[in-house]
Order: sequence, then structure tokens, then C-alpha cells
Amino acid sequence: MINKESFKKVVITGLILILISSLTIFIVLTIQYKNYEKIVNLTVSNLIDEIMEKYPETDEQEVIRIINSENQEQKDEVLSKYGYTNNISYIKELENSMNTSIRINITIIVLLGVIAIIVALIYTNKRDKSLRSINKYLDKVNNGNYELKIEDNGEDEISRLRNELYKTTILLRESAENSEKEKTNLSNSLADISHQLKTPLTSIRIMLDNIEENPNMDEKTRNEFIEEISRQIDWISSLVISLLKLAKFDAGAIVMQDTQINVKKLIDNVINNLAIMIDIKNIKIEEKIDEDVILRADYNWQLEALTNIIKNCIEHSKEDSKIKIEVENNSIFVKIKITDEGEGIAKEDLSHIFERFYKSKQVSENSIGIGLSLAKTIIEKENGYIKVDSELGKGTTFEIKYLK
Repeated sequence: MINKESFKKVVITGLILILISSLTIFIVLTIQYKNYEKIVNLTVSNLIDEIMEKYPETDEQEVIRIINSENQEQKDEVLSKYGYTNNISYIKELENSMNTSIRINITIIVLLGVIAIIVALIYTNKRDKSLRSINKYLDKVNNGNYELKIEDNGEDEISRLRNELYKTTILLRESAENSEKEKTNLSNSLADISHQLKTPLTSIRIMLDNIEENPNMDEKTRNEFIEEISRQIDWISSLVISLLKLAKFDAGAIVMQDTQINVKKLIDNVINNLAIMIDIKNIKIEEKIDEDVILRADYNWQLEALTNIIKNCIEHSKEDSKIKIEVENNSIFVKIKITDEGEGIAKEDLSHIFERFYKSKQVSENSIGIGLSLAKTIIEKENGYIKVDSELGKGTTFEIKYLK
């Protein structure tokens, strides 16, 4: 049902339009009537002059009386006696015709106005019904019901408004869910960081207490403690540096300085940085790389990402094994494929290896669990993506694609 306020607005507006239209028609017809009256008076005057000229003995008042006579037959008969045979019946009827026209036109205007009001009321009622429907929909959204009935949608303004509201509410819901997810992730990350730091700090504290409480400790044991403390401090330093890098990405504080990178030189530099680890395990690096492949990205960050990935492959490779590095270049992407012959990754771990602080069963205790997560973040920042395939006992393959 249409509300009272809308009803009043429609009716008052309609009545005003009817009144204005009626007045306009009345004024126009009145002006026309005046013009017709002038023409009639001129015609009558010419008629009287013509009769008086032909029949000077005729009384002028008699002629006027004949013209104004109500009896049309008598009027025509008398005037024909004076030799005037034209039909002049319109002279008397003109005023009646004009008055009738005014009444008819005003009646038509009123009827059209009433019809317009009825149509406007029907439209307003339909619009108010749609608005009430939207209000009910918003109430459902506020109560957590985000379903949209597609069959109720059309091409009108209200339907488009409903669709836009639906899009907005979905965005708001996703934003709220993401915000809650980010809070959960932050909480989990802080818990992980605390757990990661607790063990080495406890170990350092125990060894320092032993050194302090045993001033006569033999030199060999003291040196072993100091060496272990140094190793633990390096581990903490590495953890903090990695966390700071991830924090910068999370805060959007990293601006990539993209340049033209020769992929062959980039990978050679990664291998040089990891040369000691490669030599210790006597790992053979097999490369299949076109020397002319160019990648547009931030050199230092890509060096960081590829170093973390290849380092992971080395750590999980067997001694005297091979690591293959292949590069494919086409008009759509540059693909880097890194395959090791290591212990592989269990299926239950495969979908989690890019998560922060995640450690699979095969990972050593000294692993931080951030390297692959950081690598993935860097690669995705450069319009790329990374995936991994692995099988226990047979090795792992990392595939990186940079879209051009």
C-alpha cells in the first residue's frame, strides 16, 4: 500500500497540473473567442452596410433584430427578401460553440489529469513496494543472509539498485571476513614467532648460566658453548631479518625497482651465493638456460626469492645428487623450473609448504620456515606465481612463471 506522504505528493502535484492546464486552455480559447468575435462583428457590420446600401429605406434596427433572431428559418427568409442569401447561422452559434469548446476541453484536461494521477499512484505504489523489498533485503543482509534471488531481478532502476547493494554487501562481508582472518593470522604469527624464539633463547640462557657458574670450566667445553651461542644468535638474526622483510611486504612498504634482468646471470649469481652448500653435498647443477632470456623485475628481490628456493632444494637433496634448472621463454611468460633428487614432500605437507613457519616432517630443527613463504610473496609481487610438485623419495619440482 502506498504511504500517505507519497499519496499527498502525487495528488497535489496532479491537481496543480490540472488547474494550470485548465487555466491555460481557458485563456487560449478566450483569446481565440475575442478574435472570432472581431471577425463576426466585422462580418455583421459589412452585412448591415450592404443591406442599407441596397435598400436605404430599411430600418437599421430591423436588420440587427433579424440577425439576432432565434428563429433561423425566419432569419434566412427575411434576409433573402433583402437579397442576402449567404448562410450566416454561425454568427449566433459561435459564442455557444466557443463555450462548449471550453467546457469540453476543460473536461478532457480533468479526465486526463485524473488518469495521470491514477497512473502516478500506481507507479509510486510499485516503487514503494520495491523500496520496501530492498529494505527487507538489507535487513536480511544485516542478519547474515547474503542470498540474492536472481529471478526477482529485472532491468529497471530498482533492480539495478538491488544488484549494486548486493555487490556492496558482499564486498563488505569479504572485507570483514578478511579483517578477521588477518587478525587470526597475526595472532597465529605472533604465537609462532614466540615459539620460534623461545627455544634458542632458552638454550642461550642455559649455556651462559653454565659459563658464569663454572669459572673453571675447561677451555674445550667453554668454546663449544660459545660456538653454539653464536650459532643460535645467527639463527635468531636470520629469523628477525626474514620477519622484517615479510612485514614490509605486508605493510605495502616494498616498492619494486623493475629492470631488465638476464635470467642466466641471475641464476648464476644464486648458484655462486650457495656454492659452499653445493660443494659440501657434492651436488651437480645442470642448467638449460638460453643466455638471451630477459625478465623485467626487481633484481635484488628476485635474487632473494630464487636463493631461498634453490637453498631449500639443496638442504633436502642427497649427497652426490643433481639439481636441474630449466628456463622457458615465450610471448606470454618466462618459466623457471627447478628439480631436485631429494627426499620429496609428503602429500599432507605439500599444500602447506608456502605457509609461514610451517615445517614438514623432513625439515631440520634449524629451519626457520619462512624462506619459501617469502619467495612466494616476492614472486607474486612481480606478477608471477609458483607451484610445487613432489613425491616422497623421488624429489621435488618448483615451477615459477613470470607473466609478461
